[in-house]
Amino acid sequence: MRDIQNEKDTREVPLQKVGVRGVKYPVSVLDKTQKTQNTTATVNLYVNLPHSFKGTHMSRFIEVFHKYHTNISMQHFLVMLDEIRNKLDAEKAYGSITFPYFIEKKAPVSETPGMMEYICSYEGEVSGSKKDFYVGIEVPVTTLCPCSKAISEYGAHNQRGYVRIKVLYSEFFWIEDVISMVEQKASSPLYSVLKRQDEKQVTEHAYENPRFVEDLVREIYLGLKQMKFKWFSVEAENEESIHLHNAYAYTEYQE
Repeated sequence: MRDIQNEKDTREVPLQKVGVRGVKYPVSVLDKTQKTQNTTATVNLYVNLPHSFKGTHMSRFIEVFHKYHTNISMQHFLVMLDEIRNKLDAEKAYGSITFPYFIEKKAPVSETPGMMEYICSYEGEVSGSKKDFYVGIEVPVTTLCPCSKAISEYGAHNQRGYVRIKVLYSEFFWIEDVISMVEQKASSPLYSVLKRQDEKQVTEHAYENPRFVEDLVREIYLGLKQMKFKWFSVEAENEESIHLHNAYAYTEYQE
């Protein structure tokens, strides 16, 4: 059968990325407590395309990814991208997957269990001389405004916030350990189930630990440095409860 994608292209326009995007796929990732966790990922996979090639073979991306989807661990992600690069005779391969990650968390007083969702991502780039891999984690938290606490006679406004971190992978770590550190730096963690005694404890704990978004980013920055990551970024965004706008802060670290 004629293979048009393998034919020559005469327009002399190289393409930095071609591939498949928005693929929904079941995957299995490592879980600190349960060993593995099954979830569903949104997958983007690309290679570069030299100017002389008319197209790439889209099915080969899925063929390779399918081999790894039952164990798409941090260690295997770059191996998978390298195989895609070789399979498609490309100089570079790129990939990202985004998936919900679930952790069982008990309420602080009643210890009633519930499941918490955290949005995680893997992102990588592989060439003959370069292999970069990043892990992203989004953690929902509670923040209480220090200014509101200082000027108000009754209470202080608080809100749900989101911390998004991205770290350059150099050695193995557990997603759960990063999430735990982030939650400890907030005014309070979030929970999926709270009884009345739990709600009292969470509310009072947040009141005793006020945080601006600036405070939150700086505290997490220090926490990630202690975890020995060579590069990372931290951003925090509060969905303000008494303002129409959100509050935002961002920083990066390079060893």
